[in-house]
Amino acid sequence: MTAHDLTASPRTDPLAIYRLRDGLYAVDLLIAAVVHLDLFSFLAAQPSTRSEICRALGLTDRPADVTLTLFSAMGLIEARDGVFHVTATAREHLVAGSPWFLGPYYAALKDRPVCLDLLKVLRTGKPANWGSQTDIQDWHKAMETTEFAASFTAAMDCRGVFLAPAVARAVNLASRRHLLDIAGGSGIYACVLVTHWPNLRASVLEKPPVDRIAADAIAGRGCSDRVSVIAGDMLAGPIPAVADVHLFSNVLHDWDEPTVRNLLRKSFAALPAGGAVMIHDSHLNAEKTGPQHVAEYSVLLMHSSEGRCYSVAEMDSYLTDAGFRQVTYAEGAAARSVITAQKPE
Repeated sequence: MTAHDLTASPRTDPLAIYRLRDGLYAVDLLIAAVVHLDLFSFLAAQPSTRSEICRALGLTDRPADVTLTLFSAMGLIEARDGVFHVTATAREHLVAGSPWFLGPYYAALKDRPVCLDLLKVLRTGKPANWGSQTDIQDWHKAMETTEFAASFTAAMDCRGVFLAPAVARAVNLASRRHLLDIAGGSGIYACVLVTHWPNLRASVLEKPPVDRIAADAIAGRGCSDRVSVIAGDMLAGPIPAVADVHLFSNVLHDWDEPTVRNLLRKSFAALPAGGAVMIHDSHLNAEKTGPQHVAEYSVLLMHSSEGRCYSVAEMDSYLTDAGFRQVTYAEGAAARSVITAQKPE
């Protein structure tokens, strides 16, 4: 790995390029809703709650939540006291019987592989294979193989080179001694944070074979003297009690709500009094009506993982229920943000 100045930022903003990739599957979800489910015609005739929509259309809750969030962000539906209604735009263009109905226009795309995958996810709640590839396991199992783990980690690493410096600028770690980067991939965030904060040391918690990939990447960046690797699975046991600040960067969005809550409880248990947790991710607004690009990214996560994008209100609730207090929010780069919370003294 070529050494790189971890404090440097590009002269140009790649946000539009990130959004193209992150929102890639959102159109396929719209196709599935219009052609396979006729969701908008259903809601025009019978405004419904999310649970009522699930029962009527045979959907499961997590992907239904992602779907309704996306279409709320797109201005196609709106929630009133928990009941979803179509907007004027959807009524004219996405409801069967309207003279401007676009259903046949979208029907030509109904057999796209990702569209069909999303339909299965909507009905079963189970994620599809990464990138709709049929020759690999789901991404979590695939990460146990060296080839896939190296490819996936490299993808997250090149993103982190841009995103991590913004995290370092968004938080104050002057009083912290040791950071644990939980499921930290290549260790790019740990390396950037110790470079920005000279008082800080860090450890990366990763399970094999990613732990070995991380160790090599950290050495390649010249950070092995301040960043170590701990082999372990965050899901399988307690989080090591080695740090006074924890980082979950682009991790919690891969998991469903019970798992997210459990990880935050583990974090709380492992931190000392006065310790802190940082959650770096793409977060929806409190009302779950946007931003649209985050709602679009949530579709990709819903397709390929057990998770989705969570709202700032949901994360506040999960953190508070775990015992954390003083929840704060800061903007990051490329539509990401950092939520920080403290364990009481």
